[in-house]
Amino acid sequence: MAELSIQYHTECDFSFTDANKRTAWLLEIAEKEGRNPELINYIFCDDEYLHKINLEFLSHDNYTDIITFDYGLGMDLVSDIFVSVERVQENANEFKTSFDDELDRVLAHGLLHLCGYKDKSPEDQALMREKENYYLSLRA
Repeated sequence: MAELSIQYHTECDFSFTDANKRTAWLLEIAEKEGRNPELINYIFCDDEYLHKINLEFLSHDNYTDIITFDYGLGMDLVSDIFVSVERVQENANEFKTSFDDELDRVLAHGLLHLCGYKDKSPEDQALMREKENYYLSLRA
């Protein structure tokens, strides 16, 4: 399996921490899902930045915490994953969890989309949440 190449970028005032630890954890998810990670870009931004992308590329006029663009073929993972840090903070407050725990859930969520998991139907949402919880339990 190729070495996972994950890059982190910010388009807002945000400091990403524990990159090495999180990269190792994301690699473990990809490996357990039988995927060949090539290049995954996580781009951290604010609500307005992600809303603009949502409108422009998906024609969705709503705020979201994450948008995953999958450019990979077959089992190869190549992607840009946009994450609204404002939405992650709001979700953390709403669900009474820490920002870091909610951020990890969102990072895993984007990666799971690349692995073929969906979240449109209640059944798909339940499976996605089960996978997220499983992988969150594996964090060092």
